[in-house]
Amino acid sequence: MAEMKEWGPRTLTGKDIQRVDAVDKVTGRAKYTYDINLPGLLIGKTLRSPYPHAKVLKVDLSQAAAYPGVKAVLDFTAAYENGKTLRYAGEEIAAVAAESAEAAEEALRLIQVDYEELPFSVVEEESMRDEAPKIHPRGNVRVPERRQSERGDIVAGFAEADAVIEATYRIPVQTHTSLETHGVVAKWDGGELTVWSSTQGVVGVKNDLAKYFKMEPSKVRVLTEHMGGGFGSKFGPGVEGMGAARLAKLAHAPVKMMMTRKEEHLCVGNRPSAIMNIKMGAKKDGTLTAFHSKSYGTGGVGGVGNIPLPYVFRIPNRKTELQDVHINAGAARAMRAPGHPQAGFGMDSAIDELAEALGMDPLEFRKANNSSQNETRLKQYEIGAERIGWNRRNKVAGSGNGPLKRGMGMGCGEWGGRGRKGTFAEVSIHADGSVDAKSATQDIGTGIRTLVAMVAAEELGLTLEEVRSHVGDTAFPPGRASGGSTTTSSTVPAVKMAARTAKQQLFERVAPVLGVAAESLVAQEGKVVVTGGDQSWSWKEVTAQLGGDSVVVTSEWDEGFSGNGVAGVHFAEVEVDIETGRIQPIKIVAVNDCGLVVDKLTAESQVNGGVIGALSYVLLEGRVLDEATGLMVNADMENYKVAGALEMPVIEPIMMDMPERGVIGLGEPTAIPTMGALANAVYNAIGVRLRELPMTPDKVLAALGKV
Repeated sequence: MAEMKEWGPRTLTGKDIQRVDAVDKVTGRAKYTYDINLPGLLIGKTLRSPYPHAKVLKVDLSQAAAYPGVKAVLDFTAAYENGKTLRYAGEEIAAVAAESAEAAEEALRLIQVDYEELPFSVVEEESMRDEAPKIHPRGNVRVPERRQSERGDIVAGFAEADAVIEATYRIPVQTHTSLETHGVVAKWDGGELTVWSSTQGVVGVKNDLAKYFKMEPSKVRVLTEHMGGGFGSKFGPGVEGMGAARLAKLAHAPVKMMMTRKEEHLCVGNRPSAIMNIKMGAKKDGTLTAFHSKSYGTGGVGGVGNIPLPYVFRIPNRKTELQDVHINAGAARAMRAPGHPQAGFGMDSAIDELAEALGMDPLEFRKANNSSQNETRLKQYEIGAERIGWNRRNKVAGSGNGPLKRGMGMGCGEWGGRGRKGTFAEVSIHADGSVDAKSATQDIGTGIRTLVAMVAAEELGLTLEEVRSHVGDTAFPPGRASGGSTTTSSTVPAVKMAARTAKQQLFERVAPVLGVAAESLVAQEGKVVVTGGDQSWSWKEVTAQLGGDSVVVTSEWDEGFSGNGVAGVHFAEVEVDIETGRIQPIKIVAVNDCGLVVDKLTAESQVNGGVIGALSYVLLEGRVLDEATGLMVNADMENYKVAGALEMPVIEPIMMDMPERGVIGLGEPTAIPTMGALANAVYNAIGVRLRELPMTPDKVLAALGKV
């Protein structure tokens, strides 16, 4: 690991800085993909499979193509000589582009498709049976070698344990439910393609489209001015992007294809389910001795990925087994901290169960098993426990007014978050004193546009308003896709290095005119001053010496400004109504580390968002598939429940600003610890353990024996 570079004076970073696009967003000036309306724009719509498993025998587009207003039709199954096999309800079959949404929808109804319905399974346990319908070419159940591991001697480890617990924890499939659905607007100008996309990776979309259409990448431009959430599902152009571009080419007109809410639930990814059987043992002093997990889950027709058990805690004797189970449902995609929320919920629940078996306080039990290298987590334990009032836990447990019972719990999480190569930024200093900072990195809603301006302004000794930031356009220097909590930790160091180098070049060019040594110049508070002297000039006086030229510097991510590895500890207090089964979070204290805090306001916003997402997973979210039809029965925003104002607790985000560690990602780790904290708080309140999510009122009442 590279040695950390000196950051320099922090005039802006670490402070609460309002987003530079805040006014545009609240006034409606901000343009999302849905807002792009071009002359002659056509609307694209997709015909999708009504069956969970079927073979397409024939597709007839003739009536749809002849319908008034329809300008292009597309058969996604045409490339399959023997007919395409559809493996989930919602899989694409054909698409149309028409002058209006109404004409496009009517045209879809006119498409004639002959199907051969096939047996299906939408339940993990059913798909695992020998007689189950064949869903995946390589078999319904897969045992990825890299997901099986063993270290030490678990038999000996359990033998030396003074207490052993074993339990099964379940999380259903959850969908991304981004506020802005997937979608693109595609426009051809001769042999050049411009795409406005709701994407987490403009560069990836550009490269994929260029490859698909066998074009030079320089002939493709992708823009994401603003975006309404991604959470891991919006990488690559997707079928909707390819389809819109193909329709636009056929129609010789721009095409907009935005997903409906139902399509969003069915077709563009989800978080896999997890069924985790965990066995764990520990000594009387709390030392963990052995761990064994047998887990499986489904990513639909895709894979599960990893569920990193044992999670957070390092156990000398351990064995983990993980299976992928395929069912007839849409494939999984990465979703905010892939695998970690599942692992966190299971591990934190099991840790509390084992602590109780030993008669230990859950906090003390965690402290007893803290890695000797992780001093940060110990500090987080102390800070969070003090803020939530952990010393009240035994008194609070099961207390309350009438049927309302209170409880407290805690949970842990961890993540990498290091920046990556391949991220570039450009900083331009102009003769009139203005500054532009550019990177193709897209702002998926978390504030990178603001951070770009902040870091450049701070390095140049300017105010935020004196720097123009430009992101989300492949015409700018390449930026990374927003995944793995690497957006800030990749982009900020690139901007920092570009601004620092541009400043040095500016000083070298103007120093002879000013009659001073370049190395003696410092930029601060809108001025350029001579170190240790009394000479100073305004910023604009100095840049005016450039004449008609500009200083333009492009720099790549610099590992000297980026660290790795973050921890989070969240504490929760809840209130449970034992007559209705409703769980109400009262307060969440979220202590998180992200190295150098760039914008405290947006960092805290990231924490708030992670907490809200996690409590939504715990209390409300879960895809429901009808076993008889194979269809999702809650594919809308009325029946697929997400947390709203009524579920909100007081959220207290606490940031540990550690500039010596460099900039580290924050988006994903904040979505992990709240899950275990809430589950443990519910147990503390009612004395009955709920091991299956979501913890809906019916499950609470069933656990209490009231239904």
